[in-house]
Amino acid sequence: MTVHIDGERTPGEGRSYRYFRNAVERHWDPHDIDLSEDRVRIARLDDRSFDQLRRTLALFGAGEEAVTEDLAPLAVVLEDVNDQMFVASQTYEEAKHADFFDRYWTRVIDEEAHARGNDPADPTDDRWFGEDYVELFDRTEAAMERLLTEDTPETRAAAYCHYHLVVEGVLAQTGYYGVQNSFSGEVEGLPRLPGLVEGFSKVRADEGRHVGFGMAKLKDLVQSGAITAEFISETVGELVELTQGIVATASDEDAPGANTEEMVAYAAEKHRQRMRQITEADAEIPDVERLVALDD
Repeated sequence: MTVHIDGERTPGEGRSYRYFRNAVERHWDPHDIDLSEDRVRIARLDDRSFDQLRRTLALFGAGEEAVTEDLAPLAVVLEDVNDQMFVASQTYEEAKHADFFDRYWTRVIDEEAHARGNDPADPTDDRWFGEDYVELFDRTEAAMERLLTEDTPETRAAAYCHYHLVVEGVLAQTGYYGVQNSFSGEVEGLPRLPGLVEGFSKVRADEGRHVGFGMAKLKDLVQSGAITAEFISETVGELVELTQGIVATASDEDAPGANTEEMVAYAAEKHRQRMRQITEADAEIPDVERLVALDD
């Protein structure tokens, strides 16, 4: 079954095309980011903080690889050319993000581990990933693959809820907030890591477009009557429980930087904010410049 939800069919029109053009205009290359200062300054981390940073980056790297792989079914079912153009740019950006995290791990994390006398660690090792993390990404993969056999308003909404709203709009945004704040140079006990902060800023700006796309699609589905706001609330509610568990496990209450309570509160606020913008008729999806801004 093929569903026709969107009315935009002329290339170069509508929200999806504006997101695509924004992606083109804000292009960046992970290999242009200078990591030399990070390689020197990361030595100032104590062993506990270094291990926590490794865990955080392993979670991000695996997540970017997973979403790069999982986005393909959406590109297959979307029939509007502007949507297809945007999803093509998103797939490219997800792969680029995975490249950034792989490069940072190889050039900075592995080299520092060697300097400390530790064996180099594989960022895909199971030890970095808790049950909630694995469950969330398994569910996301299943929701995306279901589009290939059952393309309905409900399965599209579920895919957007899993991928764009929860994984990118709540979990990832919370992680960006924590890392950028922790390594900006303003937290006592933690060094400024300019390459890491720059990379996270670039990734976070890209993800703003991705989140906006998914939110807009969900709002269209609700306003057209194809799905109910309750369907989104129930789907997201189940998944947010997993994100809270991931955030609580990944953060350290006693370590410098953003603590567990702060991170969990930030994730909860992102959840409330996204749901209001989607389900309330008078609430608007932020424009693209606001979505890629970093001052929230």
